[in-house]
Amino acid sequence: MRGLERVADPALLVGMETADDAGVYRLGERLALVETTDIITPLVDDPFTFGRIAATNALSDVYAMGGRPVTAMNLAFFPACALPLEVLAEILAGGQAAMREAGVCLVGGHTVEDDELKYGLAVTGIIDPVRIVRNSTARPGDRLILTKPLGTGIVTTAIKGDMVSGKVEAEAVRWMTTLNAVAAEIMLECGASAATDVTGFGLIGHAAEMARGAGVTIRLERRQVPVMAGVGELVADGLVPAGCYRNRDHYGVMVAGEGSTGDEFLPLFDPQTSGGLLISLDPAAAERFLSIAAERGCFAVAVGDVLSRGEHPIVIA
Repeated sequence: MRGLERVADPALLVGMETADDAGVYRLGERLALVETTDIITPLVDDPFTFGRIAATNALSDVYAMGGRPVTAMNLAFFPACALPLEVLAEILAGGQAAMREAGVCLVGGHTVEDDELKYGLAVTGIIDPVRIVRNSTARPGDRLILTKPLGTGIVTTAIKGDMVSGKVEAEAVRWMTTLNAVAAEIMLECGASAATDVTGFGLIGHAAEMARGAGVTIRLERRQVPVMAGVGELVADGLVPAGCYRNRDHYGVMVAGEGSTGDEFLPLFDPQTSGGLLISLDPAAAERFLSIAAERGCFAVAVGDVLSRGEHPIVIA
């Protein structure tokens, strides 16, 4: 990205500078567009389920900004010579099912013939400019809340190798097809300081982006971080995606904590698909968030806090 000119348009409220989850462009005093796109390769064998996961994943970036997704366009890359078109139809149907649940209108899309199957969405949401939740505005003293457990990268690696139980696979699929809509609503009600969704860079990577953007240190309580059932056993069996190791290699130098780059900490570096929101709130708001989440059946766990900037962006306790 270094060679690209920085956009000078004053209507661009959130651009690329802080590696935020989506761009935000002002249309009027109380209305702005939230724009994002995301495309992934298959994680499961069933094409309908893959479509649901990919669409849920793409919609998540709008929720992470505090926006409401309203329209989407399909982006499909399909090996027409290797797979029947019925597979593409099922993928698109799964994507539309997720959009229907989110109240999002499918307005079109584009398909490219490609050697590798990929699918995702270009999503447009709307937001009040004064209610944008950025990833770079966490404040010392805030508590951190995570709204989904970790482990989808590790589990889907095991799925591809046909080395995971149906129960573990079903739990991972359930999380990957769960919209972050309710968590985003509660986040806005409680006045979050900052937020991001946990995806390809893992919990550590996205927390590091939050820490660097705000000039703070984020302390994670390892025992409080939720991990999906079966993930520890899969790590012990060596079923770890290459992206997990790449994340550890890149972000490990930013982490303080004894043994924090050991294999037992690999789930914290695991690249997530359609992960939860990592939300920074002042302590009173965090308690309110947890209470409301429990009432509405929204998973939420306090996993750490925000400190004044120290030697490292991330500390694991």
